Amino acid sequence: MPLPTARRAKRRGPRRFTSRDLAVIGVLLGIPILLELALIWGPTLASIGLSFTNWDGIGDIHWVGIDNYKTLFTDYPPFWPAVRNNLLWVAFLGLVATPFGLLLAVLLDKGVRFSRFYQSTLYMPVVLSLAIVGFIAQLVFSRDQGALNAILANKNDPVDWLGDPDLNIWMVLLAAAWRHTGYVMILYLAGLKSVDPSLKEAAAIDGASETQTFFRVVLPTLRPVNIIVGVITVIEALRAFDIVYAINHGRNGLELLSVLVTDNIIGEASRIGFGSAIAVVLLTVSLGFIVTYLVQELRGGKKG
Repeated sequence: MPLPTARRAKRRGPRRFTSRDLAVIGVLLGIPILLELALIWGPTLASIGLSFTNWDGIGDIHWVGIDNYKTLFTDYPPFWPAVRNNLLWVAFLGLVATPFGLLLAVLLDKGVRFSRFYQSTLYMPVVLSLAIVGFIAQLVFSRDQGALNAILANKNDPVDWLGDPDLNIWMVLLAAAWRHTGYVMILYLAGLKSVDPSLKEAAAIDGASETQTFFRVVLPTLRPVNIIVGVITVIEALRAFDIVYAINHGRNGLELLSVLVTDNIIGEASRIGFGSAIAVVLLTVSLGFIVTYLVQELRGGKKG
């Protein structure tokens, strides 16, 4: 072999970064990290610190220890109804809207006629904000001029779907599920498209029914999608704010922790320390759900 060719065949050593390369890497990594610290971790740590203080946003900050949490748990009537409603949101979106979105994805994956039309129609609510969904809910469930009472012909004794605290939470959950279902459907539909058809064929040859094939072959392969859907569902349920605030400012049966945070921090009282304590509770509940779910899914993935 000629000498030049032999030299070219030699393995090159690791490339050394120039000062310009290091500067570019520093900028590309530094800007996102700084934005992450400034917009996410900074306010988060500040909220945790302020939750142990009494501050109105203008005067001096006074350290009160855990007094805000004591008041929150024992002497703040809206707190426990808000916790109950947030947990109800998680349960409803997780146990009703998410399985229904999976069912729609399975049906559309079978190649039914007009599947493109169905996908577009079912996904359309996802592009709407929850505030817009709240306004639509008012048009449908309004007591005097709502479409639902008009269809039911309840003119003499109309049902107050959004005013009755025993009913309004369920109407709001239906409206939120209408939006959430389309999002879940698209995620699962993308996951189903990536499933290897040979796995289904092998299961069919082994005599498995369509239901057995789905639960024992297809669904386990969707574990990464399950993780994404589970995390998104918890986040959507616990950060809900727009829809209830658009309907009745989160009162009369629609209390949520996010609404209590807003009312205390930017409301007339300006109790920033107390509102921060509620935000910390909401953060703790969110992390509890998400971390527990991720640990279970990842352990299941390793066993599989």
